[in-house]
Amino acid sequence: MRRADTKKVIPIEVREAFKRAVDLILPFKCPVCGGVSDTEERFVNYDRLYTELYGTEPELHICGKCLSRLDASDEDKRWFLCLSNPVENDPCPGLALYMPFPYKGIPERAVPAIKFGKNKELARLFGTVLGSFLRDEGIRADLIVPIPLSEKRLAERGFNQAYEIAYPVSRINSVPVAEDCLIRTRDTGRQSEIHDSNKRAGNVRGAFEVSSSWDVTGLRIVIVDDVATTGATLHEAAKTLYKAGAAKVLCVAFAGNRAVKNAEPF
Repeated sequence: MRRADTKKVIPIEVREAFKRAVDLILPFKCPVCGGVSDTEERFVNYDRLYTELYGTEPELHICGKCLSRLDASDEDKRWFLCLSNPVENDPCPGLALYMPFPYKGIPERAVPAIKFGKNKELARLFGTVLGSFLRDEGIRADLIVPIPLSEKRLAERGFNQAYEIAYPVSRINSVPVAEDCLIRTRDTGRQSEIHDSNKRAGNVRGAFEVSSSWDVTGLRIVIVDDVATTGATLHEAAKTLYKAGAAKVLCVAFAGNRAVKNAEPF
């Protein structure tokens, strides 16, 4: 006869109290490199802005080494054509993409931590930085629209990283953000797993529509995403908004892997 299991279940209140006690003793770890976070006393300005934006203190504990390596491209190398490989008969030719960071180093390590490590705080930091860059560029718009996730992907991740980036961009630039303006009509395959630019374009073709609750006629719209590679997703979203009557659309991504300046500002 097996002995009865005599282990007691520890109440959640006790577990949480224990965790808080341990947090006071052990240092926080950086979500990017895994090293010890040492920015707690030097992140005051961000803490203040975060509290203003969200009404609570941030839970981000990135280390100073990673923070100092978040290097933006030179000012004259942040503007591109949205499509890395322009196509004939493009319905929105000359569509511009603003992308201040190359997808290498810290962004390349941090984006997977956002998407697959579900680190919402990193997305909010990136949004705050991106919002400041757009403000300094003097860009004016009527609406900010994040690239939507499918219902399935949103349920898996728990949040839309494009919206988490777009929200502080919206607040810093005093432009409304419309999380529900664009709707993803189907669950597309992951663009990061498709390497052919034509197949990437086909993967997202017809994947968006404008919600019936929104009228974008005559509006200047900024579309926001975390990363741009071929630009196919942003291009398809822009095409959808133009078809619905938008007057001007600018695509914005926090980071990407382009190297050539090939478009003029919005």
